[in-house]
Amino acid sequence: MNYRKKIGQFGENLVCDFLTKKGYKIIAQNVKVGFQEIDIISKKDNLIVFVEVKTRTNNNFDEAEFAVDNFKIANLKKAIEKYILVNDLNEENIRLDLIVVDIKQANKNANIKHYLDII
Repeated sequence: MNYRKKIGQFGENLVCDFLTKKGYKIIAQNVKVGFQEIDIISKKDNLIVFVEVKTRTNNNFDEAEFAVDNFKIANLKKAIEKYILVNDLNEENIRLDLIVVDIKQANKNANIKHYLDII
């Protein structure tokens, strides 16, 4: 596993802990749907929450938000639609969130920003 994948996996694990502490139940991680991947699928109350995770270590925290452009969102929507269809879920009870993890290597901590309902 290369460095970038390790950082991404580390960020996703931090996000799973973050979500769990906020009352979400983690259903799955790194779900392949066609050529796309859904980072985290979670549930809170009656809502299925799909989560795109962006992890950065370069101190350009704001840049991570811009990594999720319209093309990426369109691909995520396609993956979510396929996942809903295959798993026979109610599309009224879903949400796509973006969570950005900014890892500060110097002081070994991470800042997490949670953006709700990005579509």
